[in-house]
Amino acid sequence: MVNTAFKTYANEHGGRVVVLFLLFLLAIFMFVNSGFTAFAIVCIIPLLILLVVTSFQYRMLLFWTLVIINYLISWRHFPLYGMLPTSIYNEAIEIVLLVMVIIDVKGSRFERLGNIYLFTLMIWCGFCTLEVLNDTCGIGIDVARWYPSARQLAYQVMYCFLVFTLYITTPKILNKYLLLWGGLALFAAFWVWKQKYIGLTGIESAYIEGPGRGTHLLHNGTLIRYFSIYNDAANSGIGTASTAVAFTIFGITSKIKKYKYFFLAVGLINIWAVFPSGTRTAIACLMAGFLAYIFLSKSFKIAIPTTVIFALFVFMLAFTTIGNGNQQIRRMRSAFSKNDASAGVRSHNQAAMKKYLAEAPWGIGLAVGYKNVPANNKYTFMATVPPDSEYVYIWIHTGIIGITLFLILTAIMLAGACWIVFFSLKSPSLRGIGAGLCCAMVSQQLGGYGNQVLFQFPNCVVFYGGLTIVYILPWIEKEWIEWENKELAIQEEKKRLKLEKRKQSRVKTYFNWT
Repeated sequence: MVNTAFKTYANEHGGRVVVLFLLFLLAIFMFVNSGFTAFAIVCIIPLLILLVVTSFQYRMLLFWTLVIINYLISWRHFPLYGMLPTSIYNEAIEIVLLVMVIIDVKGSRFERLGNIYLFTLMIWCGFCTLEVLNDTCGIGIDVARWYPSARQLAYQVMYCFLVFTLYITTPKILNKYLLLWGGLALFAAFWVWKQKYIGLTGIESAYIEGPGRGTHLLHNGTLIRYFSIYNDAANSGIGTASTAVAFTIFGITSKIKKYKYFFLAVGLINIWAVFPSGTRTAIACLMAGFLAYIFLSKSFKIAIPTTVIFALFVFMLAFTTIGNGNQQIRRMRSAFSKNDASAGVRSHNQAAMKKYLAEAPWGIGLAVGYKNVPANNKYTFMATVPPDSEYVYIWIHTGIIGITLFLILTAIMLAGACWIVFFSLKSPSLRGIGAGLCCAMVSQQLGGYGNQVLFQFPNCVVFYGGLTIVYILPWIEKEWIEWENKELAIQEEKKRLKLEKRKQSRVKTYFNWT
């Protein structure tokens, strides 16, 4: 149909189509070689209009595009990697999705937005907006430098909440999202396997030998911390651990066998994929996520064996030398050492930060970084010291007021989600999805305490989006039960036909022998 329409248009307008097409190709060439020039922008505008118009007809396709781009944008072999600032892709797609919902109000589920999660995000976004006025360092107010930090800490979470609430509206869409997430997680696990057993690509080797050498090549180069499709190994290990927690719980609680086996496979494979990252915090995240499920499962049959298994695992790492022949296990075990050098450096830095921030309760400001603070400024140390974790980063830039507010609001939004799982949901499988997403967020928050991962790609959209889904679940529970019953009926019918076919085969074999 599209080809026919194009041919008709070309016949009616002659060479103008060819001219426009050539101008478009020229604009693309100029963009690739020179970036955004005025001529390139003008020529690309018709394409952007066409994309927006097409998106109205295929809104969900744009949503799935967002999910895929968010997950793969940090992968050094992704076609869009490095072309533009990483956040632009997500933000542009999210804004287009929201604009389309506003324009096409009919059928939109705005009533689902009214919950405690939105309330906490509004407070946090409001606080980060006020931070534009923070001039603790005395270098002036700079909106251009403030916005990227505010977007990283607050606005991207709000965009994610709105998009997920308004677009994940049915059980089928939710199930498709979990399957797509699982597929992307399997690809990430495959890529870390490929890095470990087949080798790094040229681009990845350049990173390991260059910017990542100090953190990814350990023990005189004998131990490599692999990072899969993520920007670094810490992000990879913690993101993979939280994913493993979610999918293992999905698998345990799912009633539909084909999904149950898929979810369990994703969970177990991702548990393995945690270890090549060499990220010690990831092990704690894995344990914290599963231990959180003990309380959300409301089942002693699950709670007791899970507690025993993880207690034995911690005991093995903390009090024995089992597995010391493996470098990765030795590195994980060092997390329990009181004399760990890395932990000592962090403690020293944080003690110094505490003295500086005693005089800066609002922090040094979101617009402040090591590039724009003069060397003789009182807070130069604060602007240049590595924060090492997301919580410390928030503490430095928003002060004791900001980190306290962030922790309180995070506790409220997580408690609200856990309340829904505990008391609002009746379906065991849907409760399992909610519990998996809550436990994954617990895992992520612990990761944010140890490393700067909470708002990195793809974690923010995946896990804050996951928490958004928990708040959607009560709205779709009735439809979910109907959808699940249909799937179970199909499953039982296939089982019946299979048994009948096997029975007929046995009868046929019996008569052939007789």
